[in-house]
Amino acid sequence: MLLDFIGEFLMVFAAGFLGIFIATGESGGLFGGIVQMFNVPLYIEVFNKYKDQFTTGEKVGAIAVMVGFVLILLAILYLIVRGIIKLYRRCFVNKSLDEDLLTEVNRLNKEIQKKDKLLGLCLANGKNSKAAQEILEGEEEVESQENKVLKTGESRFYKLTEVDRQFSEHPLDINFDNEITLEQFCDRFRNWACSEMKLFYEPRVIRLFFAAFATTRIIILQGISGTGKTSLPYAIGQWLDNPATIASVQPSWRDRTEIFGYFNEFTKRFNETQILKKMYEARWNDQVYLTVIDEANIARVEYYFAELLSILEMPSRENWIVDICPSGWDSDPKYIEKGRFKLPENMWFVCTINNDDSTFAISDKVYDRAIPININSKGIAFEVSEEDRNADHMYISYKHLEAMFKDAQEKYKVSEENIKKFDEMDNYVIEHFRLAFGNRIVKQLKEFVPVYVACGGTEIDGLDYVLCNKILRKFESLNLAYIRDEVDGYIQYLNDHFGEENMTESKEYLERLKKLF
Repeated sequence: MLLDFIGEFLMVFAAGFLGIFIATGESGGLFGGIVQMFNVPLYIEVFNKYKDQFTTGEKVGAIAVMVGFVLILLAILYLIVRGIIKLYRRCFVNKSLDEDLLTEVNRLNKEIQKKDKLLGLCLANGKNSKAAQEILEGEEEVESQENKVLKTGESRFYKLTEVDRQFSEHPLDINFDNEITLEQFCDRFRNWACSEMKLFYEPRVIRLFFAAFATTRIIILQGISGTGKTSLPYAIGQWLDNPATIASVQPSWRDRTEIFGYFNEFTKRFNETQILKKMYEARWNDQVYLTVIDEANIARVEYYFAELLSILEMPSRENWIVDICPSGWDSDPKYIEKGRFKLPENMWFVCTINNDDSTFAISDKVYDRAIPININSKGIAFEVSEEDRNADHMYISYKHLEAMFKDAQEKYKVSEENIKKFDEMDNYVIEHFRLAFGNRIVKQLKEFVPVYVACGGTEIDGLDYVLCNKILRKFESLNLAYIRDEVDGYIQYLNDHFGEENMTESKEYLERLKKLF
């Protein structure tokens, strides 16, 4: 009798195994075959068919066979899961893991473990035993109770909840300086950095940096190592008495979780990054916040920063919203509403990059939305006079800073003559280089140049900088041999329209391109 039981028991498994290679029938195909192999109710039915005919010894033997068979099934499942993962990694090298697949595998694992537990109870006590029913009902009750406690009790955002508590109990009381001008703002920072931190910056670099503030929320500092790219935003944070957040990029950064963090389904907590914490803190006050994405192109910026690139370009700040979680909980922090978070208006992102063989090239998608600033030389040391020396921190609200930007854009509008010259140059570039710079760059020019003038620069130098770093930079993506004969003509075009003494940075850049032929 035991041999008959074992034969019929194995036939259930064999039918499922053979079904994997058959594409018809309910148990046909890969999925149908696997389901048949793990058809626990059918195995129980076979056992119930023979259990009353077993002797005591045969019943013990049958249970031993089934327990051994369960272990074999688990081993097969392990090999199947392992094979699927290895095949996935082999076929999709350098691509992120498919989270949906992993979730499904985990779900199946849990389901099988539950069925194995139920099978053991059924073998010992019968299919409809009270113990079997209790284990299923108990697991559902525990899970339901766990979710209930989590939703009404402790917050899943530990760091953000601490920020709420801190600012609720000790709100900031700052007397902002709302009388300073942009030129004074730049000069005072330069003198402070020199006297207090022994950092030396050219006035032009500081003017470019704050003019970039008026144009975009994303600034790129690029150049050779050791020229002070990271120390510039760091020093500004110290001067504003609101230290910059410095996030060092790792080669493994691939997606938005590196910026915002992620929700851990196992612990039922959100793993918050320091960047997210600072974003959240910025919602509580009007200070200027800086976040430094250090060595940004060690990984691909377009991957982990993609969402911010899109959101921060939206014209209405009401649309600066990112989905943090699929749904909201009652215990979520104040500024996380229905799982969504509105980005702060007072935070700027500064990406530092080195252009060498160990890093990735920055795509046009990033450059077009940012203002790049080249820092290729160390600042020359200088002395600050007693009259200009000021060791006090600067307290300025982002609202006043933006108000100064708007005033500058009204007071120092780019002349109609120069706007017309840029429109004509767009046609020239299209005709001779098959390249257009579009409306986005013209808009940035109208916002950047007036603020650069208000910071102490000149309009022609501001135009020169935008032309060189936002338009001519695109020439690097062209076939240099193809445009070789056009470069001299373009230099002459600039001389004719802007004067031989102007647009020097752009002309020098074009001369460097010629040397690459």
